[in-house]
Amino acid sequence: MWRPFTQEKTAAPPIKIVRGEGVYLFSETGEKYVDMISSWWVNIHGHGNKEIAETIYAQAKTLEHVICTKFSHDPAETLVENLKKLLPPNLSKFFFSDNGSTSVEVALKMAYQYFRNGMEKRNLFLCLEGGYHGDTFGAMSVAGKSSKYHSTFSELFFNAYPINVPENYEGVEDIEEQETRIIEEWEQKLLAIGNRVCAIIVEPLLQGAAGMKLYRPEFLEKLVHIVRRYGILVIFDEVMTGFYRTGKMFAMDYGNAMPDFICLSKGITGGFLPLGMTVTTEKVYDAFLSDDPGKTFTHGHSYTANPISCAAANKSLEILLRRKTFENIKMIEEFHRKAILKNVRRRRTIGTVSAFDINSSEQRNHLIESAFREGIFLRPLGNTIYFLPPYCIVEEDLDRAYGVVNKFL
Repeated sequence: MWRPFTQEKTAAPPIKIVRGEGVYLFSETGEKYVDMISSWWVNIHGHGNKEIAETIYAQAKTLEHVICTKFSHDPAETLVENLKKLLPPNLSKFFFSDNGSTSVEVALKMAYQYFRNGMEKRNLFLCLEGGYHGDTFGAMSVAGKSSKYHSTFSELFFNAYPINVPENYEGVEDIEEQETRIIEEWEQKLLAIGNRVCAIIVEPLLQGAAGMKLYRPEFLEKLVHIVRRYGILVIFDEVMTGFYRTGKMFAMDYGNAMPDFICLSKGITGGFLPLGMTVTTEKVYDAFLSDDPGKTFTHGHSYTANPISCAAANKSLEILLRRKTFENIKMIEEFHRKAILKNVRRRRTIGTVSAFDINSSEQRNHLIESAFREGIFLRPLGNTIYFLPPYCIVEEDLDRAYGVVNKFL
């Protein structure tokens, strides 16, 4: 196996996991680990959820896959109807794909072709500094050429202009001044390039891979307001922030800024199967309706709207919307906010996500190794440590995780 984001020459061999249950991962040698990052943020209900597993089994016996061009099926149509109830009414057209990167790729291509179909030349994008939207070329391009993840490929990127992000954390004093400076700067820049920009893409409120950086909904609203003056389309990448990860169904629910596209994946199936969705408006959809075949959106995936993945997503949504799940999400956020952490910087919390910075990479490595020896699995982002547990976690495990980290600190 060639592992992702891993320097195989220096990395330790992988630990074989043989079973998962709730927040726990069990190794072949009998160790038990609390998965405090929901296995790259996807297992919102924890591991081995029996209800989702049984739903997958039942669907696999009925219809495992069918090409999503000539045909449709109940699991996909049900998922569309279920999501419609949770999204703003203007987001009414659903395009299926395989994962977060492809859901973003679809939105970027749709935004560009929307203007091309209307005979308008717009080939620039705006993004947020430090953003991460996936590892396909379009998704990498809108992370910006300075991205610490994608710089190797930067000469192949198309043009995307990064916007600085005001950092919001406990004790910050100049947040409004930061926001005003950035908005005023971009009001001036857009005078020169605004009519050539087709879309802006943002991770609303929480930039995950950048180090769980937070910014305020007020800033997002101001930013969306100024780009709307130029007819620029707005893409919200909610791949990580969707499905109550930030304490609301979607991060955009904290404010009034509305997108033209929303990208969904990660927690959508409860961590069981790959699935991505790009949801857009009737206005965008109508721009592709034509007798001219060249105006068709010629993009697709072999496993588009896979029935088993859609069935898993429907069951995951059902579990997510239960009162018990919501109460546990609130418990996690309250625990994060009340927990004491010593000797950390820039602490920030939103929903089920809590993050803080430590002083050095050496300290970070020692902390991660120390926590792992005591059965707590963490994965840092630079010198940022974060907790992002499954929603089924109990206070005892949260207390244990914080205790292990505090003991080290």
